[in-house]
Amino acid sequence: MTRILFVCHGNICRSPMGEFIMKNLVKSAGLETEFDIASAATSSEETGNPVYPAARRKLAEYGIGCAGKTARQLTAEDYNRYDLLIGMDQANLRNMRRICGGDPDGKIGLLLDYAGRSEDVADPWYTGDFDAAWRDIDAGCRGLLDRLRKTAP
Repeated sequence: MTRILFVCHGNICRSPMGEFIMKNLVKSAGLETEFDIASAATSSEETGNPVYPAARRKLAEYGIGCAGKTARQLTAEDYNRYDLLIGMDQANLRNMRRICGGDPDGKIGLLLDYAGRSEDVADPWYTGDFDAAWRDIDAGCRGLLDRLRKTAP
């Protein structure tokens, strides 16, 4: 089983979008039993809060639900629990390494690297552009799934 943790600053917009887009892609591919997918935040400020309404609406536009998801903070233990820890931007990566005590196993990566674009997913919390966030996160998740399928035993 491949365990993936999507991470952003607050765990109410980008990382839950990554979590639920990836879960939907995996389900559509008939691979649900081969993956454990979740999301977390680098900060504690949104802990316990549900997915931001605009992010919920964007997921719902594509028939994807996220009921019951609440924000939680990344822990050092998550580094050992997950095979991949996928950040949305460079600030996330720095904070993930700080929280996890580095990245000795090379598990921490940037989502859009999987789409062939070494750039940040713009934060819709600040831009208000959930369409752009969807396009970026969807492209990154599709690229990630593609890579994992190619490297599967």
